[in-house]
Amino acid sequence: MRILVLGGGAQGSAAAHDLLQDPQVEEVVVADANPDALPTFLRSQTEGGERLRLETVDARDPATVRPVMEGMDAVVCALPYYFNLEMTELAIEAGAHFADLGGNTEIVEGQRKLDDRARAAGVSVIPDCGLAPGMVNILAQSGIDELDETEAVRMWVGGLPQEPEPPLNYQIVYSMEGVLDYYTTPGLVLHEGEPADVEPLTGMEQVTFPEPLGTLEAFYTAGGISTLPFRYRGQLRTMEYKTLRYPGHAAIMRAIRDLGLLDDEPVKVGSAEITPRQFFIDRVSPKLRKPDGRDLVALRVEIRGKKNGQDTGIRYDLLDYYDEGTGITAMMRTTGYSLALTGVMQCRGDIREQGVRTPDETVVPQAYLEGLARRGISIHRTDF
Repeated sequence: MRILVLGGGAQGSAAAHDLLQDPQVEEVVVADANPDALPTFLRSQTEGGERLRLETVDARDPATVRPVMEGMDAVVCALPYYFNLEMTELAIEAGAHFADLGGNTEIVEGQRKLDDRARAAGVSVIPDCGLAPGMVNILAQSGIDELDETEAVRMWVGGLPQEPEPPLNYQIVYSMEGVLDYYTTPGLVLHEGEPADVEPLTGMEQVTFPEPLGTLEAFYTAGGISTLPFRYRGQLRTMEYKTLRYPGHAAIMRAIRDLGLLDDEPVKVGSAEITPRQFFIDRVSPKLRKPDGRDLVALRVEIRGKKNGQDTGIRYDLLDYYDEGTGITAMMRTTGYSLALTGVMQCRGDIREQGVRTPDETVVPQAYLEGLARRGISIHRTDF
């Protein structure tokens, strides 16, 4: 199989690295505006390697992307979400399966409108194939499938530094812009069977993991489960997603937001104009970007309902850590590897449905979990 990775940043590079570990993948093409800037763990694999090829493209110019897609069995897209719809159209034209990291509900709905075209081309299109959305959706669906009746699904995910430093006890694991979007955009939940918006940085609760991680705080944010609440409208009573952080983080971020420092409207400072958010990002990012910082990912998905007439619960837990051998972060492993695995499953025929489907609609949970386990990402299950 030949697979194209769009975007050579953190997640795209992790996806490419993962694909190169699979002997069934004959060629991996990484297409990026600046392929020479690949991280060390991937750049080292270009030396003398025949299976990895680099291409220079500009995602803003479809004419540069279209030729690179020709002859590919699948395209896995790790570009910012606003490119996903156009890249989906190009992949369908090229007759290639397509998977992306998603995270924007409106874009996913636009992709759904391409369902007939994807079916006619005989390809599978799967948005939202990262960690959250992605892995959490598949785990939620796995639990729902097992129960006779599901009442509530709750999901918690966080990317955290292994050695937190005050005051925020946080380090950037993908982009500060993305984090602030999640902190300022309403989250989507299912409440009393109906989709509802919730204010970000609210709904505070404590979630406890085994030591040494211990007790974390959790709060509503946007983006984590994409369209899943709409799919289960009227079928489940409760569905919600919360972000995990070290205690005290949310209170500080709420204060920063409430003071207007995350606003997008430009303000005049002297003779210049700048948005408070951009100023905040410029000042804070260098302090939170730690190239040598080791991270971890904490995940919990809990499904409650009934089986054989009895109250039943299923809990999935994951603690994943920075890979000391490769330098690949836990966030890259859980997000980029998930994307790569989905693309391989599409090519291999593990995903038989054609057209546009979200992961929870089309990915077989057991095959997906086995694929994660082969990558050293082990999900622990508890029945209660």
